[in-house]
Amino acid sequence: MDEPSEDETTRRLLRQQYRELIADVQQNREMMLSTRNDKLTESLEEANKLFGGVSRAREAALDAQFLVLASTLGKEKASQLQSDMTVFDPSAFAEDLLSFMGLNRLDGGESDSDNEQLASGYLPSDAWHTLGEEAKKYFRRAPTFHFMLGAFTADPPVQRPRIERQQKKAGPDERRAMPKQLEKMEESHQEATEKEVERILGYLQSFFKQDPDVPISFLEFVTDPDSFARTIENMFHVSFLIRDGLATIKLDDDRLPIIEPLYPEEGENSQDTQARKQAVMSMSFQEWQNIVQTFEISQPMIMPATPATK
Repeated sequence: MDEPSEDETTRRLLRQQYRELIADVQQNREMMLSTRNDKLTESLEEANKLFGGVSRAREAALDAQFLVLASTLGKEKASQLQSDMTVFDPSAFAEDLLSFMGLNRLDGGESDSDNEQLASGYLPSDAWHTLGEEAKKYFRRAPTFHFMLGAFTADPPVQRPRIERQQKKAGPDERRAMPKQLEKMEESHQEATEKEVERILGYLQSFFKQDPDVPISFLEFVTDPDSFARTIENMFHVSFLIRDGLATIKLDDDRLPIIEPLYPEEGENSQDTQARKQAVMSMSFQEWQNIVQTFEISQPMIMPATPATK
């Protein structure tokens, strides 16, 4: 039975302290709002200590009441602080300035005028020098920017009338001038391609004459087992033979392409030359490897061209 009575006594004392704190803050409202002291902060710290003993709802309600009162006073004090910052007090500024310059109101004798009082010892001899050294820090700034041709105006620039130039139309007989070096390069590439096409045509005609009854596989003819790049080049050059009607590609019984040479000068192939068609073929590196393995190609039918042959 003793423990509940002691607990109730402690709670009653805590509530009394909260009520006294709230009454003290309400009675000293002007002092709490003053920016020259920290009474409001001290009251908040005291309430924070009392909150450590709060365990029931009645004490918590008193703490919440004090918190609402303190927050209202804190808001008003903050608004007063902001308004004080915008007001310049010349007297306070002069007092702070004299204190910074080393004013000593205790020393110095009596005199009739203020100038005599200052000269008699109220301010040190280097007071104005000290003030000048401090003020000099705030004047060390970069020079302001000046316009050499007057102030900048925001008016848009005057648009000048655009004069359209007459373009010279090129005549039908005129051609663009091409550098000689490019002309030589184009001619050399064209000659090299024609020679390579003729060389491949010779291989095709030679294999066909050896055994006309045995069809020549197109994939075996163009595939170089040692070089994927040369395989693509062979397909490129064979396309010229197809385009010019010097060779034809057909499908055998297994639906695989076979290639045969054509002779346009003979009458038997004139109809085939007129009815020829072209198609686009592609080959990836993986497909090239599969063709080499499937057809068991060990040597190319089109031997690589040597520099002398080129």
